[in-house]
Amino acid sequence: MPAAPRTSLVLRHLDTLADTQALWSARLLRPSASARLAERVAELSDTRAGAVEAHSAELRRIERDLHDGVQAQLVALSMRIGLARQQVRADPDAALARLDEAQEGVEGALAELRQVVRTVHPPVLTDRGLAGAVRALAASSAIPVEMGLSAVESGHRLPASVEAAAYFAVAEALTNIRKHSRATRASVRFTRTNGLLRVTVTDDGAGGADEYGGSGLLGIRRRVAALDGTTGLTSPPGGPTELRVELPCGS
Repeated sequence: MPAAPRTSLVLRHLDTLADTQALWSARLLRPSASARLAERVAELSDTRAGAVEAHSAELRRIERDLHDGVQAQLVALSMRIGLARQQVRADPDAALARLDEAQEGVEGALAELRQVVRTVHPPVLTDRGLAGAVRALAASSAIPVEMGLSAVESGHRLPASVEAAAYFAVAEALTNIRKHSRATRASVRFTRTNGLLRVTVTDDGAGGADEYGGSGLLGIRRRVAALDGTTGLTSPPGGPTELRVELPCGS
């Protein structure tokens, strides 16, 4: 056999052996089903731990708000009513003034209680749905907010937990934009594909957002993770900032 054909044949055999070796190496290096399952269990355990911690922190916040706000106002209200009862015969005018103060105290306590309720599950979300609730957030924003809400305006309502997570993600993002970004405009967009609700909030501000810097972004991540969703943040110095949330929505 001439040298050139023999060399070509050897090279083809070497190529075949190399391809076979690469295939087997890929199979050997690929995680086994049990390894993937163990990784998924560990991931869910971390998610559950984060969700439990977030839930505990939320309960502590609600307890603090009720104790420092509503409870303190109710105690003051009780004292004013007690003074009014003591003065009603001896000094009716003073008693009436205490009752007027008590009425103002009732109105203040109710307003404080409504605010606490809004942080648990905003009534606007129940009444108007996710699109209407986000419009209300945008209407109260200090800067213009461009919206793409068609994905959540038609069809069946999403599960309440998904709507709440999406709403609070947008609310927290717009609050951060107002407080920290120095942005002149923002946008909120929803899309739904392959059983996922995608929420994207962007702004043209200074960037540099840090989810571990006490800005509330860590709370968003934990709330989303509790529903087996994901959160991504891109915020280079100088901007722009983009927050991405994906939530399983079943449709």
